[in-house]
Amino acid sequence: MTTRIEVHDQGRQLLPFRESMMAMLGVASVSMLIALDQTIVGTALPRIVAELRGFDLYAWVATAYMLASVITIPIFGRLGDLFGRKPFMLAAIALFTFASVLCGTASNMLFLVLARGLQGIGGGIMMGTVFATVADLFPDPRLRLRWLVFVTSAFGIANMVGPTIGGLLTQHGGWRLVFFVNVPVGVVAFFFVRGFLPHLRHARDGARLHLDWLGAFVVALTFSALQLTIELLPRQGWTTSTIGLGSIAMVCALTLFFWEKRMGYPIIPVDMLLDRKLGVLFAMSLLGGFALFSLVFYVPLLFQGGFAMSPHASGMLITPLLLGTTIGSVVNNRLITRVRRANAVLYIGFALSALASLAVIALRGNEPHLVWMACMGASGLGLGLVGTSLTVCSQQIVSRDHLGAATALLQSLRTFGGMLGTVTTGALLGRLYTMGVHRSLDSYEATQWFKSFASPELLVDRAEQAALVNRLVSAGHAGDAMMNSARSALVDSIHVGLIVASVATLVGLGLAWFVPPVRVAYAEAQPQNG
Repeated sequence: MTTRIEVHDQGRQLLPFRESMMAMLGVASVSMLIALDQTIVGTALPRIVAELRGFDLYAWVATAYMLASVITIPIFGRLGDLFGRKPFMLAAIALFTFASVLCGTASNMLFLVLARGLQGIGGGIMMGTVFATVADLFPDPRLRLRWLVFVTSAFGIANMVGPTIGGLLTQHGGWRLVFFVNVPVGVVAFFFVRGFLPHLRHARDGARLHLDWLGAFVVALTFSALQLTIELLPRQGWTTSTIGLGSIAMVCALTLFFWEKRMGYPIIPVDMLLDRKLGVLFAMSLLGGFALFSLVFYVPLLFQGGFAMSPHASGMLITPLLLGTTIGSVVNNRLITRVRRANAVLYIGFALSALASLAVIALRGNEPHLVWMACMGASGLGLGLVGTSLTVCSQQIVSRDHLGAATALLQSLRTFGGMLGTVTTGALLGRLYTMGVHRSLDSYEATQWFKSFASPELLVDRAEQAALVNRLVSAGHAGDAMMNSARSALVDSIHVGLIVASVATLVGLGLAWFVPPVRVAYAEAQPQNG
């Protein structure tokens, strides 16, 4: 039987310990489902593109998911505030699991992109409800921090095993298994949430709720036009199509701004975005997402395409990045109650991530794996410190009535930042790789072979590489040297994208100065009188 609770007070916790534990197992299993999909796909993506032949849609496999999430996170964060989060979480798990099956059966890149968009709707609903559910169950900030460790640890376990599992499955069983593995996890998550999570509803008046469907449509149009503009601009320059797309994005963004200010329940709470205390946190969340997802989706391509590593080895080397985010979250929850200002944690996090990302750019692929793992781990540790600190700070600043909306907006902007990072890096990669290969082939007086090298997917498929090298040698060219030059062009292109990600972390470091002091957690960490 479903437990339904009308929330009126702000006690330490709403349920006894045993019931709280079972409910939090459900929440933790949902967080594992979200994290596993985010990390396992990145390792498999180079092989997916090599098999389905669609490098032009490389970024869209990631950003279709993110775009759908960006729209659904704030909608269902708001709906959860009003109607309770459990029904939406159950529907999201079912949708996400079904979409995972569709992804695993995709026969071309376009179908995969569409299925990833459907998967992103489910993922966005889960992300918009999971962290706010913890705040619902545990109104007391100190107690909430302890249980957040539980959720972030589950998230981190999935982060840790995701890249390695993705590499193993891709190398030995095929990339389709990285989507099918979501099915058993989804079934377990559905069981725990349905059986043990209470249906919490906040007391509210009887005013009718007007959903902002027009706002959702304009958000989708704005972000899609923006993504296409970023993708096409490096290739085409300022043409009629890029100017038109840029104009659509700008007009839609202005329309969205003025429309959302009129809505009672906006998909994007503009007033919250313009709040001086919260605005800096939102900007930092966007920058952190930009940096993290640039690494998650393009470092595997760097390893597999640029340095000729296997999917398994690539997964092993990317694992410390996600392990670091988990450790950073846990350390942050312990650290933030012992400092007077959260700024110190944010400084450390962004600085550590920036230094580690710049170190990755300096490496050339022949270093010991331990060096790569250290760089990945340090970058993840920094971003983990940042992510959890931003969540804690925002939840202390806003009122309880707006807690879900603020948390959802924070996650939504992190995802939007990831979308921008992924598409920006992809656009730079496509343009710079093409230019680098052209220069290389010109030096070998073999520009007629450009079509064979045009897509980086060649550098992931060993069989196709061997066949091409044989054809080049038969034609009197230095096949191995030309292939190595193409790898160098790919490495240099990805490095430029990672430099942009490093700049994002440096900007975040500067913004940490403007974060207002949040001392509630510190004060409540002190002994209580009486």
